[in-house]
Amino acid sequence: MFESLSDRLSGILDSLTRRGALSDADVTAALREVRRALIEADVSLDVVRSFTDKVRNRAVGHEVVKSVTPGQMVVKIVHDQLVEMLGSEGEPIDLNAPAPVAIMMVGLQGSGKTTTSGKIALRLTKRDKRKVLMASLDTRRPAAQEQLKVLGEQTGIDTLPIVAGQSPTQIAKRAESAARLGGYDVVILDTAGRTHIDEPLMVEMAEIKAIAKPHEILLVADSLTGQDAVNLAKSFDERVGITGLVLTRMDGDGRGGAALSMRAVTGKPVKLIGTGEKADALEEFHPARIADRILGMGDIVSLVEKASEAIDAEQAAKMAKKFKKGEFDLDDLSEQLQQMEKLGGMSGMLGMLPGIGKMKKQLEAANLDDSVIKRQRAIISSMTKKERRAPKLLNASRKKRIAAGSGTEVQDVNKLLKMHRQMADMMKAMGRKKGGLMGALGGMMGGGGMPGGGMPDMDPAEMERLAKQMSKGGGMPSLPPGGLPGMPGGGLPGLGGAKFPGLPGMGKKK
Repeated sequence: MFESLSDRLSGILDSLTRRGALSDADVTAALREVRRALIEADVSLDVVRSFTDKVRNRAVGHEVVKSVTPGQMVVKIVHDQLVEMLGSEGEPIDLNAPAPVAIMMVGLQGSGKTTTSGKIALRLTKRDKRKVLMASLDTRRPAAQEQLKVLGEQTGIDTLPIVAGQSPTQIAKRAESAARLGGYDVVILDTAGRTHIDEPLMVEMAEIKAIAKPHEILLVADSLTGQDAVNLAKSFDERVGITGLVLTRMDGDGRGGAALSMRAVTGKPVKLIGTGEKADALEEFHPARIADRILGMGDIVSLVEKASEAIDAEQAAKMAKKFKKGEFDLDDLSEQLQQMEKLGGMSGMLGMLPGIGKMKKQLEAANLDDSVIKRQRAIISSMTKKERRAPKLLNASRKKRIAAGSGTEVQDVNKLLKMHRQMADMMKAMGRKKGGLMGALGGMMGGGGMPGGGMPDMDPAEMERLAKQMSKGGGMPSLPPGGLPGMPGGGLPGLGGAKFPGLPGMGKKK
C-alpha cells in the first residue's frame, strides 16, 4: 500500500544522507518534497502541515547540527514523527473485562466487517486461547447471517443459530445470553452496514450499543477509500463512540493516506490491519514497524513473529539436530519451501528485510514468482522416498521421469538439485554455528544495523549482479563477499540454526 510513498520519501531522505553538513535551505527543500509526497499519498492537509512543522522544528535545531551524520539524524526525526503521527504505541484489542467480553463491529457496507469478524475470532481463538461466539445482527443484507455461519464452519468458530424474523436488538440480547450460558470468553457482534451514513443506521447502532454494552466498538474501514474513511471514522465516533479502528485491504494499491491520517484526525488507535483474503491475514498495527516499512528500513520484528507462528518448534529442533550432523536431504528442502510459503513466499519475506526496497526495480526485473516454490515442491513430490533421501541416485532416466510426473522440464529438476547441494553445504557450515535467525537478528538490531535510523547502501553494480543471478532461476542468489550491508556476518537472517532452519537457495557459490 505504501509503495509509492515509500519510494518518494526514501529518495528525498537519501539525498540528505549523502551530504556531510545540512543547511536550513537543504532541510526546507527536503521538507517541501516530503509535504508534496504526503499530500499525493492522500494524507489529510492538517496532518501534513502539523507533521512537517514538527520535523522542521527539530531538524533545524542543535540536535542535528551536533550530530556526526546530520542527514541520518533527519531520517531519524522523520521516522520518529511518523511513529507519533501513527500513534506511538500499538494498542491490541482490550479483553480486560468480565466475560463474555462484547466486541461490536461497525462500518459501511462492503468494508469487510463480516470477514474481519471471522479473522478476529480466529485470532482470539488461536493466539489468545479464548472461546469465541460470533453473531450476525445484519438482517438487511441478503445472506449476511449465512455468510458469518459459513465463515464459522470454515474456521471452527461457533456462531449464534439464525432465528428468522428477529430484529438486531433481539439478536444482540440472545447473543449475550447464549455467550454467558455457554461459558464463552468473547462475543463478536457483526452489525449491519449501509452504502452511506444515514440516520436510521446511527439509531440502530446506538440501540445495539445500549443493549449489548460492548467493551470494544471497532470501526472497520476500507483503507482504499482515502479521506472518506477519515470522515467516516469521525461521524461514527461522534454518534456511537468507537474505541478503535480496523483497516482492511492494506495489501491493496491504495496510497495509504487514510491509514496515516486516521489516528491523528480521530484520536482513536488503529488496532488491526487486514493484509489479505485468507482467514489469518490480520496483523496488529504497530506504528514503529509501519514507519520502518514506509522509510524502507524493513520490518524484521514482524518477520520473526510470522516465523514463530508458522514454524513448528518441535520440527525445527529435529531439523537442527540433522543439520549439526551435516544431514540435509530433499525431504528437508521440501519442509523449508513449505515454511517459506507460510511466511508469504519469497516476495513477502524480502519486503520485510532492511534495504531491499532499494533493490525493488532489480527484484522486479528478476521476476520473483512465488509459484516457483510450488513447482519445486511438486518436483520433490514426484520422487520416491529413496530418491529424496539419496539424491545421488538421480540419473538421467530418473530425472526424465520426475520431470514428466511434476509437469516440468529436466533442467528444472537440475536447478532444484543444484540448489539442494548449495543448501546442504551451507547447512553443514551453519550446523557448527549458534543462534540461527534469532542470533542474527539480535546482532542486527543491537548494533551493526542502521545507525541513526538510516538505510544501508548497496553498490548499483552489485544490485545488478544479484538481479541477474535471480533472473536465471534456482532460488535466491548467492550473496556478495561482504553480504548485504548492515547485516550481521554479511548474510540474510534465517540461514539455519535451531530456531529457524534455513531458507532455500541462499547457498554459497561453488
